[in-house]
Amino acid sequence: MLGGVDLGGTKIQVVIVDEQFTVLGEHRAPTPTTGRPAGVAEAIADAVREAAHAADTDPATLEGIGVGSPGEVDGGVVTGARNLPGWEGAFGLADALLDELGPPVSIGNDVNVATNAEASLGAGRPYSSMLGVFWGTGVGGGIVLDGKPWVGRGAAAEIGHVVVKVGGAKCPCGRHGCMEAYAGRGAMEHHARVLQRKGEHTDLFEIMEKRGRDRLTSGIWARALVRQDRMAVRIVDRAIEALGAGIASAVNLLDVEAVILGGGLGVRLGDPYRRRIEDAMLPHVFADERPPPLLLAELGDHGGAIGAALLAGDPQPVKG
Repeated sequence: MLGGVDLGGTKIQVVIVDEQFTVLGEHRAPTPTTGRPAGVAEAIADAVREAAHAADTDPATLEGIGVGSPGEVDGGVVTGARNLPGWEGAFGLADALLDELGPPVSIGNDVNVATNAEASLGAGRPYSSMLGVFWGTGVGGGIVLDGKPWVGRGAAAEIGHVVVKVGGAKCPCGRHGCMEAYAGRGAMEHHARVLQRKGEHTDLFEIMEKRGRDRLTSGIWARALVRQDRMAVRIVDRAIEALGAGIASAVNLLDVEAVILGGGLGVRLGDPYRRRIEDAMLPHVFADERPPPLLLAELGDHGGAIGAALLAGDPQPVKG
């Protein structure tokens, strides 16, 4: 058995899988907002223990544990995971988890491992080239070319930082006009708070308090949209426009066979919003007579964690 961990800005999703990557046990926990990297590592270890218990096993007996993490990954060290609490420098996440749990630990970029999972086991199986777009706390990307992951010099597929408006809104990365500045859930929440302070009404934060949350999760955005909350609708419309332009720009550069939409917001909002993003893409696609299909990630919320388990079993999974 293998363990897989999807470390996100708001959640830690863990699965325990068998050799067929069937989920035998799982656990989901909120990502800590305090405690810096060591606190996050401790929360991951606790979540792995809970998932292993659900699979009726012990973490120490796992063949390996994979982690998909935001930020730059160099071996077992994660640097600059800006969507995680206080994670500005480098932290040896693999060593910390090895000390806590015992099995060997492999770390990969969260979106790259999720893209590999969709390529190997999910919606990308029929294609030898694809772009994964994961719409969540940020907007991450992954690329598969000729059946193999493409990471460039280590920072390929940062689709969230494709510029969709020169001199535009400030992005959490510190630059201006990035797609993530309009479509990342963290930036969307910041924009909502600014508008609320200016006196605009919204149910977003009321829903957040009723749900016992301290951040606007994907579920909160979904509930606000069902209520037709005007601010939520306007901010999501703005995000869709940015996603359409940014994804189309990447398609024009790579000419991939398919685009896979995942991530917390992508999965939660589902097919109606997938269709809206596809419609927002099409006016910007150069080869508009044969645009690639935009498909919803088949592995859903488990995709990142299953991809991390794939990483634990094979550090460079490729399509068969």
